[in-house]
Amino acid sequence: MSERLVSERQPSLFENQQEEEASLALLLRPRLTDLATHNIFIGGSSWKYEGWLKQIYSPSRYQTRGRFSKKLFEETCLREYAETFPTVCGDFAFYQFPTEAFWQRLFAQVPEKFQFAFKVPEQITCRAFPQIPRYGEQAGLTNHTFLDAHLLQDAFLRQLEPYRHQTAALIFEFGYSPVPSNDFLELLAPFLTRLPKGFRYAVEIRNPDYLTPKYFTLLRDHNVAHVYNSWTRMPPLQDQIAIPDSRTADFLVTRALLRPGRPYEEAVRAFSPYTEVRDPNPEVRTALREIMEISRSERRTSFIYINNRLEGSSPGTIVHITDDD
Repeated sequence: MSERLVSERQPSLFENQQEEEASLALLLRPRLTDLATHNIFIGGSSWKYEGWLKQIYSPSRYQTRGRFSKKLFEETCLREYAETFPTVCGDFAFYQFPTEAFWQRLFAQVPEKFQFAFKVPEQITCRAFPQIPRYGEQAGLTNHTFLDAHLLQDAFLRQLEPYRHQTAALIFEFGYSPVPSNDFLELLAPFLTRLPKGFRYAVEIRNPDYLTPKYFTLLRDHNVAHVYNSWTRMPPLQDQIAIPDSRTADFLVTRALLRPGRPYEEAVRAFSPYTEVRDPNPEVRTALREIMEISRSERRTSFIYINNRLEGSSPGTIVHITDDD
């Protein structure tokens, strides 16, 4: 009798408003919660997207004097994001060494079980600063703090230590480089040896020629994950997954960023403001489901991050890869 009453109960006006304002959130929340109980954490590469209003975010939460407040949205939408997603990748950390106050404000917005992955600041992972305007006087110069483990500890890890239990992984992203594979590994090896224990670490490369047995062995020796990444110049995810011994740690990290062959700028022009899937990618979706199955069968905790610029909408992609039908 009670089950019949529940099934026939009409939704309240408030519930109808919620469904209208955050339709994808209502669909995704139970799926992602269930997956997280099996140690499969799926989320976006960031969270401050107005294109997700009425899908993940309820516009009524961000009203000031009857109007949408961009400032209020950007300062507080992480709280609502975390009501649906169990994890997110903080790309912002690539561009700065956040202060203790910043970390406090960030973690105060999410539940205790929420997991952040962070890209390590480029002052650690950039060997030479690119010739682009945002680097100012540093553009084109050698970075003298490249792979500086002491700087990493003093300026990044120490401030993050109180939140270690909520840190999914720290990602060292190395941009495409003309440096030969063996030379890169000779620099990387002593750095990995000096990393302090307690955090999960992962390496994301943008050079297909670095995907060698020597590279995977080095990561495995330190329980550092290779980041399976879908990116412009990298082999498709399926090909990376198929590489023998590519699972180098007791956890998995995957970042589905771009369709291979597509430049970042082209994806921004094509997909912004990221309100819907515009270029479905069946191959990537199949690979992401395969990673989820590997996580289940091998009992490895898995962190999967989907970028808007993969298909046009991160939440839309996640709906499809978590659809059992």
